[in-house]
Amino acid sequence: MSEPGSQRVETTGAAETVRALIDNLARVLHAPDETLRLCVLCLISEGHLILEDFPGVGKTMLAKALARSLDVSFSRMQFTPDLLPSDVTGVNVFNQRSNEFEFRPGPVFANLLLVDEINRASPKTQAALLECMQEQQVTIDGVTYGLERPFMVMATQNPIEYEGTYPLPEAQLDRFTMRIAIGYPPLSEEAKMLTEQTADPPLDGLEPVAAGADAIALADEAKEIFVEESLNRYVVALLRATRGDSRLYLGASPRAGIALLRVAKARALAAGRGFLEPDDVKAVAVPVLAHRLILAPEARSSGLTGERIVQETLEKTPVPV
Repeated sequence: MSEPGSQRVETTGAAETVRALIDNLARVLHAPDETLRLCVLCLISEGHLILEDFPGVGKTMLAKALARSLDVSFSRMQFTPDLLPSDVTGVNVFNQRSNEFEFRPGPVFANLLLVDEINRASPKTQAALLECMQEQQVTIDGVTYGLERPFMVMATQNPIEYEGTYPLPEAQLDRFTMRIAIGYPPLSEEAKMLTEQTADPPLDGLEPVAAGADAIALADEAKEIFVEESLNRYVVALLRATRGDSRLYLGASPRAGIALLRVAKARALAAGRGFLEPDDVKAVAVPVLAHRLILAPEARSSGLTGERIVQETLEKTPVPV
């Protein structure tokens, strides 16, 4: 694939900012570099992230570290069965002095919102996030309030505990740009982490390496990354391959294709390129597409996973040259 010289944009500064964010996260979290990179790419693509992993691996710490690295406003919510939609979005309260209703914003009015154990709240409360995730706004009693950029929802889930939970419906899963896992650190890293967390936790002294305006600038630059028509068709071919897979009850939606392309463009920006390559798409396809696929009952019972199907689809689909 030839490099489109006339379409090239200057991405050196952007790549350095992304690297600084990843390195800053690595000071707090002993996770694979690619995991931290995906987290930052999700932010640049103006998406939302599901962290699905076992308790105690640092999901909440990752969200806090990202907010501190950017010096943006941060809210955390613990989703529980008795939580109401107004607890998330805000509520109008009557002021007796002014004899008028006043709007009191909820935790969603932050640049980075961490939703702990999102599947423990009722579907009604989960749905309170739909509008803000898709349209970056909240409507209360007929009045619409915009949310400031950058805006990102990071939700955590426990993959092994299902009692008393409400699995996210497919429509809401589709609004999450990526799903990633942190995993357990290697032995040497875990031993180092024990020393850090019991003496001087790195998160306490973490300093910002960028501002919210930098995140907005990165997102705008990523949108300008040049994409050849053949790569658009490649993304569509991947989506259609999942829709025609007999092992799937539901394949990837057009929204999944938009998310895949936006994250791939963010990866190209982070690599210092002003144009997209097929490898950008292939590198992020699994975390972007796997959680959106609904497996047929027989495929699920055989132990097949969405990740495996996406990987097989990548291997079968011809790559543009």
